[in-house]
Amino acid sequence: MLQLSFPQAMANADTVMASADLPAAPDEVIAALVTKDVERWWGSPETYRMSGWNADLRVGGAWSVVVETANGQRLPASGEFIEIEMPRRIVTRRYDWDHPALRRKETTVAYLFEPIGGGTRLTICHGGFAGFPDAAAEHAEGWTRVLGWLQGYLEA
Repeated sequence: MLQLSFPQAMANADTVMASADLPAAPDEVIAALVTKDVERWWGSPETYRMSGWNADLRVGGAWSVVVETANGQRLPASGEFIEIEMPRRIVTRRYDWDHPALRRKETTVAYLFEPIGGGTRLTICHGGFAGFPDAAAEHAEGWTRVLGWLQGYLEA
């Protein structure tokens, strides 16, 4: 049985790295990240929830979602898939909304899936924060929270 550790994340001047061991096979983890399952686990009533998830999982394909904040704001976010190497790696890019600490700066998120005994190690490399150290730190905290939600969802 996989011994789960707490998700961890760190940021430097340009990149956020986050990682968690998840109790599911890579294909289940991928499905949780790129299908409407996102709406079931990504978020909490105290922070934000995801709705209206849509994704065309192919290189050049688009993804979109509405981030619904705890105070009732609806923030559309979208981007595209720029690399897909199933079942090892998926890379996306973009924020299409005015993030408070990042504005409209384009970033890239790489999801790396590594099979481990009893599950998958998911590593996230989120780059493009040069000149935005506060945004990098905020995203490191955010990815820790998101990986915790994903871990809980896959355990259930």
